[in-house]
Amino acid sequence: MRLHGVYDADGTIRGEVAYWIGARLGRRHCSLCEITHGALRKKAEWQTCQLGLPVPFDAHHRDDQPDLVRAAGGGNAPVVVAETTIGMVLLLSPTHLDACQGSTDRLIEAIEHAAARHGLAWAAT
Repeated sequence: MRLHGVYDADGTIRGEVAYWIGARLGRRHCSLCEITHGALRKKAEWQTCQLGLPVPFDAHHRDDQPDLVRAAGGGNAPVVVAETTIGMVLLLSPTHLDACQGSTDRLIEAIEHAAARHGLAWAAT
């Protein structure tokens, strides 16, 4: 299994700046960004967590996500999708990510619950 997180932002310089300004003004919101990033860079807590996951976690922006990830997420963002031997499985919707309230621990718990609900195992790839 491999996890794919999709940010509700574009990965271009313009997209990054627009998101950063919009977030500071309260006009843009990405709950996955709040979990993984501080104001300017990845949170150390997230980096440690990501390295400790039993499966890879790849992060994408709306505009650079693989087509299969986009299809599994229904074109929504932010989402977390699992890449499995049986295909792509949507684990966390924007609502699920909002419920994590910026917490890395809650994100991992939500992923674990969703994986179990779908009968997925944490087998490293």
